[in-house]
Amino acid sequence: MNAAALLAIASAIFCGVLALLTVWREKRSIIHLAFVAGMLALAVETVFRSLSWSAAGIQETVGWQYAGLAATALLPGLWLFFSLSYGRGNYREFLKRSQSLLLAIFLIPVILVAVAAEELFSVSRQAETGQLTLALGTTGYLLTVLFLISMVLALFNLERTYRAAVGTMRWRIKFMILGLGLIFAVRFCTSSQMLLSHTVDSRFQVVDAGALLLGCLLMLRSQFRAGHFDLDVYPSRSLLQNSLTILFAGIYLLLIGILARVISWLGMSEGVFALKVFVMLAAAVVLALLLLSDRVRLRMSRFVSRHFQRPLYDYRTVWRRFTETTASCVKSADFCRAAVKSVTDIFQALSVTIWLVDGKKGRVVFGASTFLSEARAESLQPNPADVAELTRYFLNRREPVDLDAVRESWVDALKQCHPDEFQKGGNRVCVPMIVGDEILGFMILGDRVSGVAFAWQDFDLLKCIGDQIAAGLLNTRLSQKLLQAQELEAFQTMSAFFVHDLKNTANTLNLMLQNLPVHFDDPAFRADALRGVAKTVAHINRLIGRLGSIRHELQIKPVPSDLNELLGRALADWEHVAGINLKKELSPLPKIMFDPEQMLKVATNLIFNAREAVTASSGLVQIQTSQDGGWVVLAIADNGCGMSREFLERSLFRPFQTTKKSGLGIGMFQSKMIVEAHQGRIEVESEPGKGTTFRVFLPLKNS
Repeated sequence: MNAAALLAIASAIFCGVLALLTVWREKRSIIHLAFVAGMLALAVETVFRSLSWSAAGIQETVGWQYAGLAATALLPGLWLFFSLSYGRGNYREFLKRSQSLLLAIFLIPVILVAVAAEELFSVSRQAETGQLTLALGTTGYLLTVLFLISMVLALFNLERTYRAAVGTMRWRIKFMILGLGLIFAVRFCTSSQMLLSHTVDSRFQVVDAGALLLGCLLMLRSQFRAGHFDLDVYPSRSLLQNSLTILFAGIYLLLIGILARVISWLGMSEGVFALKVFVMLAAAVVLALLLLSDRVRLRMSRFVSRHFQRPLYDYRTVWRRFTETTASCVKSADFCRAAVKSVTDIFQALSVTIWLVDGKKGRVVFGASTFLSEARAESLQPNPADVAELTRYFLNRREPVDLDAVRESWVDALKQCHPDEFQKGGNRVCVPMIVGDEILGFMILGDRVSGVAFAWQDFDLLKCIGDQIAAGLLNTRLSQKLLQAQELEAFQTMSAFFVHDLKNTANTLNLMLQNLPVHFDDPAFRADALRGVAKTVAHINRLIGRLGSIRHELQIKPVPSDLNELLGRALADWEHVAGINLKKELSPLPKIMFDPEQMLKVATNLIFNAREAVTASSGLVQIQTSQDGGWVVLAIADNGCGMSREFLERSLFRPFQTTKKSGLGIGMFQSKMIVEAHQGRIEVESEPGKGTTFRVFLPLKNS
């Protein structure tokens, strides 16, 4: 067995070890199973490849290569599924949105291998060297393209998860992301080379085996960082506009194309080309390792600050970024998550937690954290006695406190609710968040990169940020109260609409009952009464049905309708009312677009208002319809009590404002909403003691 085969076997063994450790140490879930299945598929693929390198004959070599490509067909779907799930608290959303893509990536490679395996590659032997050459066939070419696409998508999703993680969560998953990123990046490189050369080159397969071994070692390192599978990272559901994966993939393919042209022009060997490509990829991996190191970034920041005479913080930039991060949050939970993420970036503290003080119950509740889950945080909450002591302390001091330098009884409780992740993570600092004489919460920072102690500049900035977070929390609380008040007001308004409609319906039934003793023996009246009762019941049922959409805005369904016919429906029960002189002057009108049910409410409400405004002995209600330019006009006038100018200007069309003892003050407000929804308007003329005239203008042509 040659060295290449030994390298491949070692890689496969490490894949199996990682799979077994995951099954043994981690709780079993669909994410763990996807990782285990992916590692086992890589191990099987590598073993088959190694067997082909040491095979005795052509048939045996070809058979093992076929088996290896069959295992390769399982990799795209497994690793894309894992990359969409790993470390994400909202992975079900991503899986649901990507289910069609996942199904395609799973099935297409398997179907290609199962149906058209003979087209994976063709075998030939070079006459000069006698070396066996495997040229990609149509199926092999398509399989390689799909594999290349899946590697880019997997890298893209792993990058998204890493960039969404902060603090200790990022520290936990770093080596897992690096290991898988190395494997996928090398496979992306070698797959692109296979597409360029149209051959299955064992030299690239050896490179894959080496990258797999290094990646397994990095992922093995992640096994010693507890909880790297159990994270609640919530990456954005939208695409990253500045994805480094897409950028690097595009640059890499561009450089590969340029190098291929240059080497072809210079007549250099393919082996030199492959070496150059591998060196370029290795340099990119090293650069990525350096850029992802928190210590390297911290040292670079310090070097710039020390040698270029800059202050420790660019306060203007820090404040602008912090404000931009938290300004759009309207809920306390979202605000806390944004705040801890921003504080982590500013102070390079991997463990940041915000606890909120519930003053009514005398306890603290979990706000957000970069390293604690909600379940774990509940078990670490300090008791009410300690909460009362630290509240008194901070109300008197109002400054950030180094917990390792204070000797108070409540300090141990704070240390317990913020455990150390690192032995050399530096001191823990508690920052109170106080507004006036009320403490809204406190923030604890720890596990600073390289264990750097907090300096006086840090404490000053922490004091300012703590005050800003307190003000932000107070604003979110007030915003939530205002939103609840608005929702309650909207609910009351809509409820009043329904009560008003029911009141009008009851008035209709009341008119019918008043006329029932006088006209009961009239068969025509009884028939009209039955029809009226049926209409009223149907109207009540419609009102009940609309209760389900009480949160929605007013919606109209205009259809071609006759306003005079609508008035006939509204006046049907008024023909026999005693003591009221009703005059109608209905001019011929064209049909216009309006919602009959909604406009019937307007007409009924105006007629009832006119009826209630006049006296029974000399009351006069006039109803007219006419056409005025581009408008159809409904005028309802009475000679009743009228309204004052002040009431007309300030209260008439406002909800819950009325001059009637039994009124709800909602009818005119509702009528105005309905008319304006039809792009019309209401005009009113009134004088105390002389009566009122309402005019409703509806457009002949609704836009």
